[in-house]
Amino acid sequence: MPQFTSFAFNPECTALLWKIEEDEANLRTSLPLTEPELADLAGITHPAQRVEWMACRTAMRQLAESQGLAYTGLFKDEFGKPHLIASPAEQAGHISLTHTSGWAAVVWHASRPVGIDIEPLREQFVRVVPRVLSETETAHAGQDLMRLAVYWCAKEALYKLYGKRQLTFREHLLIEPFADGATQLTGHVRLPDHAEELTICCRAAGPGLLAVAF
Repeated sequence: MPQFTSFAFNPECTALLWKIEEDEANLRTSLPLTEPELADLAGITHPAQRVEWMACRTAMRQLAESQGLAYTGLFKDEFGKPHLIASPAEQAGHISLTHTSGWAAVVWHASRPVGIDIEPLREQFVRVVPRVLSETETAHAGQDLMRLAVYWCAKEALYKLYGKRQLTFREHLLIEPFADGATQLTGHVRLPDHAEELTICCRAAGPGLLAVAF
């Protein structure tokens, strides 16, 4: 039986984090998949990635049913962003999914677009993450591994919330400087024709960090 950790960020927003211990056969037996989902799965050849893909959907089913929704699968829009197929349809809300080695996480928001990311703490963040930070973010993060991980995880969550293409982490997704250990950050999506301020909740969880933007 899957073991989930639940995070209620507010009355409208809940996330589930799952340490994956099941194999593909166990996951597949109880998971309803649409024809497009079956086609997506057929295109995944790596065994671990297939398990993580199915684990995300199993977690999403658990989360949807906890909200009183009948889960019948997911569909993707023209940008590849996932949406919940649920009954009643008008209450399907907004979702986001993420996975990394051995872990899956999903989030549901009743009324607002939402994004989620989970990340292990990796030494390569010191080398990679500064490439996607603004000058202000770079000055704040320095070489601090935890700050770099928070910036990366928060920006990934913002990217998944926005759900469209043609934006860059450095120029269009910005995080205001934060205190070490902060669990709530302020993020911005800034494009020539679109700007919004968003809340990002960040927790030490699972493989390292979990971030949810809404």
